[in-house]
Amino acid sequence: MEVKKIGVAGSGTMGSSLAETFAKFGYEVYLYDIADAQLERAKKLITLNHETEVKEGMLTPENADALLKRISYGSDIQGFKDVDFLIEAILEKIEVKHSFWGEVSKIVPDHAVLCSNTSGLSITRIAEAVNLPERFGGMHWINPPHIIPLVEVISGDKTSEDAAEVIYQLAVKCKKKPVKVHDAPGFVLNRIQFAIMREALNIVQEGITTVDGADDVMKYGLGLRYAVFGPFEVADLGGLDIFRNISSYLFADLSNADKEFGLLKEHFEAGELGVKSKKGFYDYSDGKDMEQIRYRDEMYTKLHKLLYSEE
Repeated sequence: MEVKKIGVAGSGTMGSSLAETFAKFGYEVYLYDIADAQLERAKKLITLNHETEVKEGMLTPENADALLKRISYGSDIQGFKDVDFLIEAILEKIEVKHSFWGEVSKIVPDHAVLCSNTSGLSITRIAEAVNLPERFGGMHWINPPHIIPLVEVISGDKTSEDAAEVIYQLAVKCKKKPVKVHDAPGFVLNRIQFAIMREALNIVQEGITTVDGADDVMKYGLGLRYAVFGPFEVADLGGLDIFRNISSYLFADLSNADKEFGLLKEHFEAGELGVKSKKGFYDYSDGKDMEQIRYRDEMYTKLHKLLYSEE
């Protein structure tokens, strides 16, 4: 099927970036949110994203202006009645998603392909509330979506091959790197990400190093490798005999905690949620929150250009 108009539900950090990405590649976009104030914030976020992309030469000022004209904003779900594709990026609670899809899946055209940007909730469970669930799948973008190439394309128990292929090909048309994934808690990226997070928390709690020490190990060691090669490729390059030898004594000493613990739990309970609350593992007061977002986007953009400029 040909996708012409795309609906994006939820205008937070992810939804705003998704709307911008689709519009960048020529699609008409309807960005929906129940809160008008959130839609106004979305416009500011999209403008901030543009500034970085124009500065890095990934968008011309003219293209940026044209992109903005392809995005319409609204708080009326009837705006989805003529979309060909709808992606939801709302609150990560199954009951909220069920309420949304139970209503909206009856408004969109029957031919429309539907998907959730959930980071790890079961696509099969979300689909229980969807009218014509065979056209529903997962499309997990990674923050910030307008820069990070990966998109996980998740098939639930009822997702048809045709629907999964539409989701996959839309990602390709947006110059992303889609990976097909079977429905499982956390999918693939978050299973790997939280295995790293769990061990990083354990390392700090055990006094092996500090928070910034663990971050530096990732940034200046593993992160440099993993920007180019995956864990299996790294192991092949290092030698499977060496990796097997290390695993024989190290696996037993790694954290296998099955509940939240350490600094992550402490900061959450204190309401220190990171950049969004201006304090987390680090301090983001006095404008450092926006500085961190700009720095992130500038560095991710430079890395993206370095690795994928020839494609």
